[in-house]
Amino acid sequence: METTTTPRGAAPRLTQFAHGGGCACKIPAGELEAMVRGLVGVPSPELLVGLDDGDDAAAVRIDGGVAVLATADFFTPVVDDAYDWGRIAAANALSDIYAMGGRPVIAVNLLGWPRDVLPLELASEVLRGGLDVARQAQCPVAGGHSIDDPEPKYGMAVTGLADPDRLLRNDAAVAGLPISLTKPLGVGVLNNRHKATGEVFEEAVASMVALNDRACAAALEAGVRAATDVTGFGLLGHLYKMARASGVTAVVDAAAVPYLDGARQSLRDGFVPGGSRRNLDWVRPHLRASVDEEELILLADAQTSGGLLVVGEVPGAPVVGEIVPRGEHAVEVR
Repeated sequence: METTTTPRGAAPRLTQFAHGGGCACKIPAGELEAMVRGLVGVPSPELLVGLDDGDDAAAVRIDGGVAVLATADFFTPVVDDAYDWGRIAAANALSDIYAMGGRPVIAVNLLGWPRDVLPLELASEVLRGGLDVARQAQCPVAGGHSIDDPEPKYGMAVTGLADPDRLLRNDAAVAGLPISLTKPLGVGVLNNRHKATGEVFEEAVASMVALNDRACAAALEAGVRAATDVTGFGLLGHLYKMARASGVTAVVDAAAVPYLDGARQSLRDGFVPGGSRRNLDWVRPHLRASVDEEELILLADAQTSGGLLVVGEVPGAPVVGEIVPRGEHAVEVR
């Protein structure tokens, strides 16, 4: 477990200005669904993907047979390094486009900053990190919106394009296909440890800043129809949403799921985000498991800028389970 420690007297520890970190600060899935239930916008036959199944982005068909994708994602600091936080937040926002089978074409910044508490130079570093990752994605960043906020927050609203007949959706999982995962789990417990101790986990940062563009291209090349990314609701939460939307059961082979170095030790040491426990509580009524509680917590761990969860095989990505016909439970863990 390769770590370093933030020196005393260095730049302010950004995670200490946030009540939660990264996607673990999301409103719990059950509360969110109750909040938006019954809220229906203007009906449109061109709206291909909306609110119904909790997909990663909205999709609307426009003239020329193209689907426009729209998403927004922002969160409180997940690491103390301002530049890395910007990179992570940008990769996470762009991931919603890749998780739908699209390519990002433009992004705008979303920034909340406690201007009387934290130096504006740190805010510039956050924005620089986001710009550098967007540049890797060949996605222009054109302005955005900022507010004076008692808690620092950063992310992006991203617009993308996709083939409307090749969207990756939550409701398209089919029984008989394998489930692949393109990034290891564990950033939730590692980030929670970082917030508490100042230890820096370089492998976790590298995973979070990595774009999901190649995984998206590989999934499309393989003819995949169903996918999502693993973020704040954990692998179990996002898999449950997909199984529920598709009317199938998702079976997870717990032994096949990859984890970042240090994740299990951080769990044993008690560094579990509250969001991870809430994720498991939400899924538990729809879950049958033959593994222990510790394993379930890791599978429900709230991820930030996680990988793609793909129904199908993706070269280089481990197969972590399979889709079977709908049974009594939407998710099974063996």
